[in-house]
Order: sequence, then C-alpha cells, then structure tokens
Amino acid sequence: LGGTLIPLNTLPTKLAELDKDKYYVVHCKLGGRSQRAAEFMSSSGFKYVANLVGGIDAWAKTVDPKMPTY
Repeated sequence: LGGTLIPLNTLPTKLAELDKDKYYVVHCKLGGRSQRAAEFMSSSGFKYVANLVGGIDAWAKTVDPKMPTY
C-alpha cells in the first residue's frame, strides 16, 4: 500500500521509477488530471492503471462523507 505524489506535469520524467506490472489507482481533486495521467500511463505500457472517477471530491461525497473537502 502507500502512495506517491507525482504531479501531472512531472509524470513523463517519473515513469521510469514506476513498475509497469504493478496496480495503480490515479487520483486528483476532481478526476480530470488523473484521467489524463491514467491514459498517459496506459499508452506508455502500464498494464494496470485505474482512474478514481470524480476524484477525491466524489470519493468524499459517495464513500466517506466525513472526509473534509475544499
């Protein structure tokens, strides 16, 4: 488990540090940037990439309403 913060604009330079055979759930606040990141990772040969649709904002509303949002 765990996570790694990789801003979208640095993702191309960070791909070599990631294992293409691991599972990744990519997320951001609203889901748009993470969707672009997931698509980029998939097109770069990553086998198991999912986007958290709606981002952390949607997660807080539908899964964990006690989670603070901004």
